[in-house]
Amino acid sequence: MLNTFKDIMRLVRWSNLLFLAALIYLMEKWVAVPILDAAAFGEQLPWFITLLLALATVLIAAGGYVINDYFDVKIDRINRPDELIVTRTIPKPTAMHLSLYLSGAGILCGLVIAILLRSMTLGILFILVPGLLWFYSSSYKRLFMVGNLIIALLAGLTPMLVAMTNVAQLRLRFAPILPYTSLEHDLYAWLGGFALFAFLLTWMREIVKDMQDQMGDRELECHSMPVVWGDTWTKIFVTALAVLTLAIIGHLWYRVLPFPIGWNSLSTRYIVLGIITPLLGALWLLWAAKIPSDYKNCQQLIKFTMFLGMLYSICLRTL
Repeated sequence: MLNTFKDIMRLVRWSNLLFLAALIYLMEKWVAVPILDAAAFGEQLPWFITLLLALATVLIAAGGYVINDYFDVKIDRINRPDELIVTRTIPKPTAMHLSLYLSGAGILCGLVIAILLRSMTLGILFILVPGLLWFYSSSYKRLFMVGNLIIALLAGLTPMLVAMTNVAQLRLRFAPILPYTSLEHDLYAWLGGFALFAFLLTWMREIVKDMQDQMGDRELECHSMPVVWGDTWTKIFVTALAVLTLAIIGHLWYRVLPFPIGWNSLSTRYIVLGIITPLLGALWLLWAAKIPSDYKNCQQLIKFTMFLGMLYSICLRTL
């Protein structure tokens, strides 16, 4: 029984789910609330809506992870046979039911939020995302670049959900005066910056992950970027994404962020040491990589860099 529970936790990627829940909390408490406080509106979302938002995101993601492993059994037998869970310890029908239950619970939480905030957009999103994850796992991930972009877009959607729920609450309570403020713009701009960062780094990580898994992808005729373009051109593309990310960070750092840019600035030290340095380290690992374990180290460092980038939200509030 204990081993089955551990396998289920591995199947739903519990550490990723913990990161998603933490991301919702960080974006709400350390980005959205300070913006609202600065405009003298104060915190808008009741605690139970924030909790429902985190639950909806985590449950839908968990269902997506399970259905992904359900469809990836043949590939995983080649790429990571020692980590195979579906069919080895959890039967495929059980995995299918678990995915449906998790996704259904997530949709229900999302629809409750949409009803409470009277937002049709949120309701549609919480229905579309699980369906998109299903089609991603069953077919889209095998198409050239399509699967990578879907996962990257969904990663970027998480911070934007915080902006959308706050804007929906503001429209519900302050519709007559909201057009005379910049709150909507400020929420979407600041949270959109974190969303863009999550999108770009997730896109990079997904491509590197394809490089790690290309043996199974070639065997089952998946058209991932490394299979179609080869390792060298794929590395060039990932490097281009990293350079674009660094350029955007540089622009925001120099032109947009209202903080001093000298080395004595906490913001500067965090950006250089906590974001730019590990991202450059990931690029070094990428170009040095030759075997699957090398690519695994690279994509894990990219993931860690994204985590550090989201923690910049705490740095923002302390400044």
